[in-house]
Amino acid sequence: MSNDPSKAARPRFPVVLTVLTAASLVALVSLGTWQVQRLQWKEDLIAAADRAAGTPPAPVDQVLASDAPEFRKVMMVCRGLNTAPFVELRSIEEGQPGFRLISACPLEDGRAILVDRGFIAQELTARPVVRAGDTMPVSFVGVVREVVKPSSMTPPPEGNVFFGRDAAAMAKVLDVTGELSPWLVYAESDVNPEVEGLHPSVPPAAFSNNHAGYAATWFGLAVVLIGVYIGLLRRRLMRPTDLQGNTP
Repeated sequence: MSNDPSKAARPRFPVVLTVLTAASLVALVSLGTWQVQRLQWKEDLIAAADRAAGTPPAPVDQVLASDAPEFRKVMMVCRGLNTAPFVELRSIEEGQPGFRLISACPLEDGRAILVDRGFIAQELTARPVVRAGDTMPVSFVGVVREVVKPSSMTPPPEGNVFFGRDAAAMAKVLDVTGELSPWLVYAESDVNPEVEGLHPSVPPAAFSNNHAGYAATWFGLAVVLIGVYIGLLRRRLMRPTDLQGNTP
């Protein structure tokens, strides 16, 4: 019996390692590509907000009929808005807890739209007078924004106090019977100057734009993964192996 070095077993190609590496690489590259797409979307959104901020106010119906109403300034006339029923949305402004007062305003096309009349600090008890049937026109300038739906973890409303901007539930409390616009208007000019502490407050159109960093992270991990795989593959293929069993 003798050993034949020429018959030494060749190292087996690491199929499982290769499949797992390929799948991970596809996932990392896909995530990086998605972040690049998100980066373009966010830059377009920021540019749109900047353009809208510099556009003069236009009639609300005209703005809502446009292709991109968000962030546009609008001129509105709502009958009885200063004495309309309202719901209170818990909110924070500059670190101060308080409430946003939200009412419904009828539009010329028969729909209604929610109007954020302003913010009032939590310790203040003053509220606007509510008079049903008041038809005095109230003119103001506002900013159109998208209604951000509350998460599943948001507590349910307590009476007319809400913890998330649930537009449908707010409309129900406000007795809105017709169709509700998917947009919201933040009052930029004062609707209730007689209520001390209630002031119009439009949230800034601030966007976090970290997508370039996220994309670089995912692509960087993909490069590291390739390097690790090549290192492991070379080590595996160059590793000494046992000779095949002797033959008689």
